[in-house]
Amino acid sequence: MTVAYDGIDVVHEAALALRPGEITALVGPNGSGKSTLLRTLARLQRARHGTLTLDAATDGLALTSREFARHVALLTQGRPTPGGLTVRDLVEFGRYPHRGRWGGQDRGGGAAVDRALAMTGVADLAERGAEHLSGGQLQRVWLASCLAQETGVLLLDEPTTYLDLRYQVELLDLIRDLADEHAIAVGVVLHDLDQAAAVADRIALLHAGRITADGAPAHVLTPERLTDAYGIRIDVTTDPLTGRLRTRAIGRHHTRNERPGTTP
Repeated sequence: MTVAYDGIDVVHEAALALRPGEITALVGPNGSGKSTLLRTLARLQRARHGTLTLDAATDGLALTSREFARHVALLTQGRPTPGGLTVRDLVEFGRYPHRGRWGGQDRGGGAAVDRALAMTGVADLAERGAEHLSGGQLQRVWLASCLAQETGVLLLDEPTTYLDLRYQVELLDLIRDLADEHAIAVGVVLHDLDQAAAVADRIALLHAGRITADGAPAHVLTPERLTDAYGIRIDVTTDPLTGRLRTRAIGRHHTRNERPGTTP
């Protein structure tokens, strides 16, 4: 896909495959096109040219909005805080593609909402007014709404925003469970490279609107690729206890207390 704003291409010929049971993380510096590409996959942004295929056969661009929403759910950044609605009301919004044209019966909708509330840890908040929630609580409620949608593809744009460390870890564990246990295809934009390395099966690195690398974390998260993309020296090491990749951006003052010959 190529995506343009005001006639200027901002995403250039991006090719990406989201597969059932896999988490694909989109990483890259600000302005690299991560969120734009994710929104285009969700049909919130129109591509200048390109194709969107579901299940290797279905033309995703030909489906109605309601039909498409039965396949793909998107958690965007900065959703508003609605007043006068409970947490359960917000999560029930995720059931709209399963209702009739006039909001008719939704068999299984109540059970789906209950599951989504439980999975995101907000079941005890179900009757609370949404306007009384913290930013982190509200983020989990909107995620629950996406899960209640019961789609095979879940797109998340910086979902750990507003969350403290505990809920960041729990949310990443949750999307890992969705991929492993429910064969959901997950596409997630993350700024934290260590989080991407820990949770993702594949990583797509974007730079200046192009996917410059796409593959396993160890293939993509190299010092050379990251330093080039971010414009700052980034070291990559392997945690001896977990075996996971760890990244470290090196600023002007980060080495002032290091002795010659020591490893940062």
